[in-house]
Amino acid sequence: MRVVTIKNLKGEAENRLNHDMHRLRARISRGRLAWKVRCTSGLERGNFDKLGPAYVLRLRRCDAVVGSARLLEKVFPQLLEMAHLSTYHRIIESSRFCGDVNTAVEREQASLRLATLVMFAGIVEWSILNGYREFVTATDGRLERILCRADWLLSRLGATAQINETRSVADLFLADRQSLDRLRPGAYSSDFPIYQTEAA
Repeated sequence: MRVVTIKNLKGEAENRLNHDMHRLRARISRGRLAWKVRCTSGLERGNFDKLGPAYVLRLRRCDAVVGSARLLEKVFPQLLEMAHLSTYHRIIESSRFCGDVNTAVEREQASLRLATLVMFAGIVEWSILNGYREFVTATDGRLERILCRADWLLSRLGATAQINETRSVADLFLADRQSLDRLRPGAYSSDFPIYQTEAA
C-alpha cells in the first residue's frame, strides 16, 4: 500500500487525486456513515477544506484513492471542549479519516487493521517531516483499539462525545521515529520516505 500527500495542488495528477478523495469522502461519510455533510456533484467538501490543509491519501493499484485524512493546524471546537487543548502550540489535527471498506478484501478485520496502520504511519511520517511532535484526532473505539494493539503511545483526552453521528474519543498521539517504527507495516511505502531522505 502506498501513501502520498497532496497540498497546494499542482498538475493534473494531484487534481485527480484530490477529486477522487472528495468523492471517497462523500461515499463514506454521507453514504455509509450517514453523516449530515454537504455534498455537491458527488463530492464532500467542508469549510476546513478551504484553509489549505494537507491530505494523506492511501492508494491502491492504478493510484485509486482508498483512504484519506485531512491535516490542519487548527483544532476543531468539539475537540477543544473534549480535550482542553487551547494551550497547545504547533499541534496538527487529523480529521475526515476514512477508508474504503466496501471491497471484499477490506471487509476482513486483518485488512482493516493493515489499512488503518498504513494511514496512521503516513500521518506520523508527514508530521515528523513538518516539525510536529504530536497530533490529535477524534476516533471511534474500534480504531483506538487497533492503534493500542500496535503498542503506540496515545493519550485519551476527556470523555466520549458525539461528533456528527459517531460516538468519538479525542486522542493525542506521539509523532516520532519510534512511533513510526511501531506502526509501519511491511507493505507500507510513501512519497516522502523519511529514512531514504536521511540516507541521501
